[in-house]
Amino acid sequence: MIILLNILIAVFLTWFSQQSYASLPNTGFGTIALFAAWYTALWLFSFFYNKAAFYKAPKIGVLILFYLKELFVASLWVAYDVLTPKDHMRPAVIAIPLEAETDLEITLLANFITLTPGTLSIDISKDRKTLFIHNVYLESDDLDKVRKQIKNGFEKKILAITRNASRS
Repeated sequence: MIILLNILIAVFLTWFSQQSYASLPNTGFGTIALFAAWYTALWLFSFFYNKAAFYKAPKIGVLILFYLKELFVASLWVAYDVLTPKDHMRPAVIAIPLEAETDLEITLLANFITLTPGTLSIDISKDRKTLFIHNVYLESDDLDKVRKQIKNGFEKKILAITRNASRS
C-alpha cells in the first residue's frame, strides 16, 4: 500500500511539474487529487492492516487546517505591523505547562509554534513539563489566555493524533 501511495504522489508531482504555470485552479486540483490519493491509500492500509490509522486521518486534516488558519491570521498581523507607522509589538516570554510527554509530541508542538509568525519556541524545562515560548504580539496582559489558546489549539490536536485513542 505504501508503494501505491508513493506511485500516486509521483504521478501528482509529475503532472504538476508539467504544467506551464502554477495557478490557483491547477494547484487546487492537484492538492485535492493528492489528498484523495493519500486518503484512499490510508483507507486501504487501514482496512487490511490497521483500523486505528484510518480514524486519525481526519484529525491530521483538522490539525493542518488549524495551522493554515493560524498561519494566515499571524501573517496578516505581522504585515499590518510592518505597514503601519505605529509599533504594535508587545513581546513576552510565556511558560506553557505541557500535557505532551513524548519526544514526537513535544517536537511537533514546538515546531508548529515556531512556524507560526510572531511566536518562537525557546526552550523546554529539564523535567519536560514546561515549554517556554516567545510571543511578539501579546494581545492582552492575560498570559493565561495565550496558554489556553495553545493548549486548546495545537497541543490538543497533536495529542488527539499521537495518543492511542482510535475513535476519540
